[in-house]
Amino acid sequence: MHAKAPSTDDLQVFATVVRRAGFAAAARELGASPAYVSKRIRLLEQQLGVPLLHRTTRRVAVTDHGERVFVWAQRVLDDMDQLLQEVEVARSAPRGLLRVSSSFGFGRNAVAPALSQLVLHHPALQVRLEVFDRLVDVAGEGFDLDVRVGDEIAPHLIAQRLCDNHRVLCAAPGYLGRRGTPRTPAELPAHDCLAIKERDHPFGVWRLCSGQEERVVKVTGPLSANNGEMVTQWAVDGHGIALRSLWDVGEHLRAGRLVQLLPEWHQPANVWAVYPTRLQLSPKVRVCVEFLRRHFAGRTEARGG
Repeated sequence: MHAKAPSTDDLQVFATVVRRAGFAAAARELGASPAYVSKRIRLLEQQLGVPLLHRTTRRVAVTDHGERVFVWAQRVLDDMDQLLQEVEVARSAPRGLLRVSSSFGFGRNAVAPALSQLVLHHPALQVRLEVFDRLVDVAGEGFDLDVRVGDEIAPHLIAQRLCDNHRVLCAAPGYLGRRGTPRTPAELPAHDCLAIKERDHPFGVWRLCSGQEERVVKVTGPLSANNGEMVTQWAVDGHGIALRSLWDVGEHLRAGRLVQLLPEWHQPANVWAVYPTRLQLSPKVRVCVEFLRRHFAGRTEARGG
């Protein structure tokens, strides 16, 4: 005999507890009491006949059964959300929660301001932005959309290019005065280079393009980090050569705090909106992607790159 299908409300409560790793945090997000959340989880466990969570005094851990239920709960909730949006009369008025991820620097400096404008235009939309120093598993981690810089994207995901961008080599005038200016990529390993371990490119390995030609250079230096904003500041401070996106260093180049090196060489790093195939018809994702494309296009033109 089959168990009775759980309600989407209970699946929503369970998914929130898992994402927030606790009853109190989930209750705050849902606008309910911890007692209500605990009761719904207990009923869901009874209904499914398996334990979903290990409860401790500090936080909750997900059981093996709970992990499987969480994956299915996300699918069911996404499908239900999409169904409700598809039957909306006004497809241009998306509503509900949109979960967006991005990297630390780009998320803070570019994506957050864009999403600020998005919710002004679409007040029925709720947006949650989370930033990471690693590549996000968009579908597996429950996100609707990942806004990323870099061209290596898994084939099972849908990717829409939001705008053109590339990374350039640059250094402060003070550093170049002390150490000289490299004339070819082959001279870079002899310089102090500021390596960065960021989401989509390997640590200390710079792939540079000039037309159809490509060079791979292994670099080292006195400072390295997993955050691009820190590396940019170190370059401005004169500690070495950085390979940074034009989005990050454009103002410094225009102000003369940094100088672009080997201008014929660069690293492609376009800006993409990436989302699971099951969300390709989602109105809220479609509206967000189109809004981000217009927003970034306007900013690129205004800043000249």
